[in-house]
Amino acid sequence: MTALLTCAMAFSMMQLFLLGALGPRLVGGSVLSRTELGLTTTVGFGTAALLSPVAGRLVDRAGPRRCVVALLLLAAVSLGLIAAAPGAGLLLGAVALGGLPQALANPATNKVILAAFAPRRRGAVTGWKQSGVQAGAFAAGLPLSLLAAGVGWRGAVWTAAGAAALAARWAARALPADPEPAPGAVPSGTAGAVAGRLAVFSLLLGCGVASVNTYLALFGTQRLGLPATVAALPVAVLGLAGMAGRVGWSRMADREGRAAALPSVLSLGAVGAALLLAAAVLLPALVWPGAAAVGVFAVSANAVSMVLVMRSSAPGRAGQDSAIVSAGFFAGFAIGPPVFARAVSAAGYGPGWLLVAAEFAAAAAVTAPLAVRRPRPVTA
Repeated sequence: MTALLTCAMAFSMMQLFLLGALGPRLVGGSVLSRTELGLTTTVGFGTAALLSPVAGRLVDRAGPRRCVVALLLLAAVSLGLIAAAPGAGLLLGAVALGGLPQALANPATNKVILAAFAPRRRGAVTGWKQSGVQAGAFAAGLPLSLLAAGVGWRGAVWTAAGAAALAARWAARALPADPEPAPGAVPSGTAGAVAGRLAVFSLLLGCGVASVNTYLALFGTQRLGLPATVAALPVAVLGLAGMAGRVGWSRMADREGRAAALPSVLSLGAVGAALLLAAAVLLPALVWPGAAAVGVFAVSANAVSMVLVMRSSAPGRAGQDSAIVSAGFFAGFAIGPPVFARAVSAAGYGPGWLLVAAEFAAAAAVTAPLAVRRPRPVTA
């Protein structure tokens, strides 16, 4: 079940990692401009942010199994439409459709964890399933990018679409049936204080992470002079580092007394990662440790926030609170890349990475007060 949840998270955002990793081919082939490449992230995550509150209530009512299967099927359709898109218009429409599986992913998988795993295992399982997002980044940055070199970018995206469809069939067979909710079992109301603060934290974190995800490969080709295939490799490095970081930090977050302080600590580490990318303008070799550090710190902070929201949510609200925190992250992903693109157009990549460092620093400040709070354990 852990492997399945990891797979679901990977496919929930696969489209945007693929567009980022294949960005040099899309821009170089005049399929998209640099600005339109940034718009793919804005459209996808903007849609996910708008739909997340609805998706959270849907998961609490319909059940996680139905929603996991639906998100994988929607991911397959979105990827297929991207592969078939003749131009920017239809491609952006397909990316918007891909916002729905993104909105469903965290609420649905978190509900599975709360229902199927003992409390002592939830932190580790959460880390593994959140690492699925970075597994998707690795797949986009290495095997699918290499495949694109041989069969073209459309062939690589078609391959990802077929894999998502197979994963949907796996989920339909492997996940237990959803129980029918009792009348009045899905409470409404506003999010708790911890979820609200984590939503703001996630917005700032998402701005920085999305800028790196979307423009790291293009930075490699345009500023560092790397070939398109080599320029995608830092995305793969980021993905591998993010996978390890999410598993390790989520295990630590599940230990009493440590979870609440970790978002600020990891955000400060992410500031250092962004500064390494800025320094890579002068010393290109720093792009590799910079990409790895973004994965270890910035990407991992999102997984820790999911552990915190599951521990702090009121009974029956885990899906809705997870969706609210996810909405903040998705909103950051929608806002960050176009702002970053403007900064790069106006002043170059160096100031652009400094902007990312400032976003991570602000995220650290937002979550500093959480260190004195004690989230309570919850049920699904």
